[in-house]
Amino acid sequence: MAIQLKKGQKIDLTKGNPGLKKIRLGLGWDINSFDSGYDYDLDVSVFMVGHSKKVENDEDFIFYNNLKHPSGSVEHLGDNRTGEGEGDDEEIIVDFSTMPSHIERIAVTVTIYEAQERRQNFGQVANSYIRVIDESNSQEILRYDLGEEFSVETAISVCEIYKYNGEWKFSAVGAGFEGGLEALCRNYGLNV
Repeated sequence: MAIQLKKGQKIDLTKGNPGLKKIRLGLGWDINSFDSGYDYDLDVSVFMVGHSKKVENDEDFIFYNNLKHPSGSVEHLGDNRTGEGEGDDEEIIVDFSTMPSHIERIAVTVTIYEAQERRQNFGQVANSYIRVIDESNSQEILRYDLGEEFSVETAISVCEIYKYNGEWKFSAVGAGFEGGLEALCRNYGLNV
């Protein structure tokens, strides 16, 4: 049975699962009944950061226009533009065995595409979650439900997967940002 995490909690991924080499991150959400006249296009992005706590190369930023890291260690499986249907809306594969040595942290974020133009924010999004699945056996390891604490935010830092003493851990962050993807890029040292 998967472990349920709350905001701020951390858990070991690889220490307790020594054979864990590859995981799938499944992210999902629903839209509240609010209608802004546009579809809600939520986008998952991954910032692969090094010791500086910043993205050191443009290729270390994985998003809908750069779906796969050259090392193969992080791959975005495609952009879902409506979030309709049951189950995960977007998925990311993380392969620890091919992770470049300079990467110490993988920050997983979600933004709303054209949020300001469409007058949309995360206060209008419900049932958002991330889950971690062992890719070798499809078993869910953990789940983090983000809850309904957001209002005007247009970007969320969902979680971080980070290396500590040679092992990978998961941290449930759940921090909101205003300013969408541009604000997140600046936060992680990318010029937009």
